[in-house]
Amino acid sequence: MHLNTTYLTHAHLQNLLKEKMVLIVGTDLDIATVVAVAKFGCRPFIDKTRDLMRVVEESQAVLQDHLVRGSQIYGISVAIASLGYMLTWEFGGVNTGFGGNADIRTDDVLGLQQALIQHQNSAILTTRDLEAAPDGHGEMHPHSMPTSWVKGAMLVRCNTNVRGHSAISWRVVNRLTEFLQRDLTPIVPLRGSISASGDLMPLSYIAGMLQGNPDIHVRMGRGSEVRVINSEQALKELRNIQVRAGQSVDMDGEADFSPIVLGPKEGLALVNGTAPSATVAALALWEANQLAVLSQLITCLTSEVLGANAEWTHPFIAAIRPHPGQIEVAQNLRTFFHGSKLVTGLEEGPTERTRTGMVQDRYSVRSSPQWIGPAIEDLLAATKQLTTELNSTTDNPVVNVQNHQVLCGANFQATSVTMVAEKTRLCLQLIGKMLFSQTSEMINPTLNNGLPPNLAPDDPSRSYCLKGVDINMAAYQSELAFLANPISSHVQSAEMHNQAINSLALVSARYAMQSVEIVSMMTASAIYVGLQGVDLRVMHRSFLGDVKPTVESLLRQLFPSKTPDHTLVDLNARVWEQVCSAWYANASNDAGVRCENVAKATVDTFVQGLSRCYGPHGEVDYALLITAWKQTLESNMLDAFRLSRNTFCEHPTTASYLGRTTKTLYNFVRGELGVPFYRGRADDPGNHDAVGLRQKRTIGSWISIIYEALRSGKLGDEILDSVRAFTDPSTV
Repeated sequence: MHLNTTYLTHAHLQNLLKEKMVLIVGTDLDIATVVAVAKFGCRPFIDKTRDLMRVVEESQAVLQDHLVRGSQIYGISVAIASLGYMLTWEFGGVNTGFGGNADIRTDDVLGLQQALIQHQNSAILTTRDLEAAPDGHGEMHPHSMPTSWVKGAMLVRCNTNVRGHSAISWRVVNRLTEFLQRDLTPIVPLRGSISASGDLMPLSYIAGMLQGNPDIHVRMGRGSEVRVINSEQALKELRNIQVRAGQSVDMDGEADFSPIVLGPKEGLALVNGTAPSATVAALALWEANQLAVLSQLITCLTSEVLGANAEWTHPFIAAIRPHPGQIEVAQNLRTFFHGSKLVTGLEEGPTERTRTGMVQDRYSVRSSPQWIGPAIEDLLAATKQLTTELNSTTDNPVVNVQNHQVLCGANFQATSVTMVAEKTRLCLQLIGKMLFSQTSEMINPTLNNGLPPNLAPDDPSRSYCLKGVDINMAAYQSELAFLANPISSHVQSAEMHNQAINSLALVSARYAMQSVEIVSMMTASAIYVGLQGVDLRVMHRSFLGDVKPTVESLLRQLFPSKTPDHTLVDLNARVWEQVCSAWYANASNDAGVRCENVAKATVDTFVQGLSRCYGPHGEVDYALLITAWKQTLESNMLDAFRLSRNTFCEHPTTASYLGRTTKTLYNFVRGELGVPFYRGRADDPGNHDAVGLRQKRTIGSWISIIYEALRSGKLGDEILDSVRAFTDPSTV
């Protein structure tokens, strides 16, 4: 199940963060581990078991044997190690060029690998990209990858190289791992990879760092302590770190921290592969899976705002159309709703169908299991597919140690990653479209079941509260829909028509990250709108509960004491029904007009009560009583509403009305994040006349707080921890 898989990824990540380290073994890398190293600074270490050491060394031996026998192997040079230095070894046979130039031969055994890295260090980085923290004052967007992407790519590359198919030396793998451990990360261009022969260009900058290329720049450290040095300086930093740690550095140690000279196959072992695209896809998928869970929670929140009839979560509906995603979403929603006092239709047995107005909810909530269900099925498939990719060998040629073979293939063609990214973007577009529809329904007074326009808590004629958010959501959704278009249909033939088909996986994964960013903005906005909505729903429900005794008391005052109790009880019930109906029907009016219209709506029923009590020609002045009723009811309701609203703003009682999971969300945002119920014009930072000591910020600033908590993982952690009680790992 998707929820369980997402929770287990979350739990695994939390464990890794506690341990502050991960082990690389070549076979069990997963999304949580990539996230732990790339985003949260966990340090990777190679688990150098005897078997792992043996298979890596044997792959080198197999390749060297082929070269000694004069085999012509794509892209290979040969060298032998002596005293830690790389020396040329002449051998019978030739070395091929690269790509469409594979028909070219050379006997320059070391220059070929150098030429491989050199021609790939070709993409654009501006001087601003080479700063420790590129500023946002320029018109150009960054041309470099985020450091987290590069760290993840280095991890995935290490994992591939220790699998024993790449004929790479331990010296190279160890150096790559140590750069990761010491927070030394090359600055890699954002664009320029077609992910055909793998992500050649991005990986070449990582290889260039290992070679000590002085024009490859490296970010050192984290946070505010980051500084930029070049690769030569980075190698010196590694040596200095070892010295400061009290470890001796002899002549061999000096050589160990010298620039690496790539031996046979090692250039290809570093640059042929899908590590960057797989990393970016993994980071996008990690957030996308959490956004899919949150979309279900927001659906529950929206339903509570609208006072939904949630019978559409009944298991029978999903059982007779048994798609696993639909079944899971319906079950999740029903579980999330548990304890809610704001929705109906959760009863297991027969129910009375006496609801007035629309007897069923609109599509944005009612069809959410059918809408989200297929998306989480695709996200589950994408997660499985990408996990396979993270534990694959994706360079070329590859070494089969068991059969003593060196084989040329195309495992670097990253179409699997492309499909993961495309599925992820399509799923995110579905989620975003639903969130847009739900927020629009909550904000629109003709659709939100009696809440004020734009969810304004004060007079709507002068307060437009969330109207701007409604417009923002349309902008977000438009951009998101564009990003959902496939990238794979835009492939161009490249590199002398040798790479006539190429996956564009990194491009697709980059756009998946952009989709994650936009859906995260939509999610933060939807949470803000939803919490404002449930606060208003509870505020108005509480007010009606507070004013009900006032209405009943006023009726008793205006009718004679001899009036039978059953008559007053019946009259009060009918009047109260009209008060509630008129109150919600007049939600678009300012409070004064609203109370006036409510009083008017009850007049006919009030007159009928007078007729029953006094007869059609009673000895009382009907006009006087009607006027007294209208004016007193209007005045009392207005006073009661203002008092109730002020009391609610100071001490909201919303949490007690919510389902168990929406309550967790509410308490986290209102409590830990400190994002309050928005009071309308009184909370405008530019309104200096408003009273109160509460901090005032723009609506956008409050939503930004939620957004940052979402992107940092804090909000997702809170929600996933809350669903732990009803996740079953055995069903994953």
